[in-house]
Amino acid sequence: MPVAISPERMPAYKRIQETILKRIETGQLRPGEPVCSERELARIHGVSLMTARHALAGLEREGRVERRRGAGTFVAMPKVHFNKLMSYTEQMAGRNLAISSKVLSLKIVQDEPEVALRLSLPATARLLKLERIREAGNEPFALETCYLSAAEFAGLHRDSVKRGSLFSLLERDFGLEIAHADEEIDATQPDPAMVRLLAIPRDVPLLRIRQVIYSKQGKPSIYVLGLYRADRHIVHIRRFR
Repeated sequence: MPVAISPERMPAYKRIQETILKRIETGQLRPGEPVCSERELARIHGVSLMTARHALAGLEREGRVERRRGAGTFVAMPKVHFNKLMSYTEQMAGRNLAISSKVLSLKIVQDEPEVALRLSLPATARLLKLERIREAGNEPFALETCYLSAAEFAGLHRDSVKRGSLFSLLERDFGLEIAHADEEIDATQPDPAMVRLLAIPRDVPLLRIRQVIYSKQGKPSIYVLGLYRADRHIVHIRRFR
């Protein structure tokens, strides 16, 4: 069991970082807002300029702040860490950002044989196709398209998917027990429609993740094609030899 370090014994740079992080986590400092300068931090905490600089550099490496030449240091927009199978709502929980989804369409399709195959369904199976813009802090983060069996999830409607987590909705209303996902990850350039929907420059790359999500019974239940802003998402990979 780790032993907590008292503030008095904590290195000075670490105390500065903890103070800034606490202000971010409690919502006193929000994404895009300025953080005290190195000189201000040195004066407030009674440390050297080098110590204050070291504290900010560490937070920058962790992606919690960003330094803009000639402007100062600002709270960074949060990055989503894909190190656990969670819904978008779960990933963004506790980040003090307004989370929302904009439903672009929810319809039944029968002309997606590749997707049907991934869900172990006949090529002409009726599929529910849900397209959404995922937003956080009033900024579009991702464009997601989810596919499900129309027969298995009959009753899923537009109003229900507007609120909260799709995973939670499927677990609560349809008894789906999600176990794991197989993923394919690559990078892609946005087309004009993606640029418009995500409000990004044309040269910002997108992280493309294809997910087949399985139930605890081993049945492929959801297929997700996600296009995520590469500057807002991080994929953590653990490799073994």
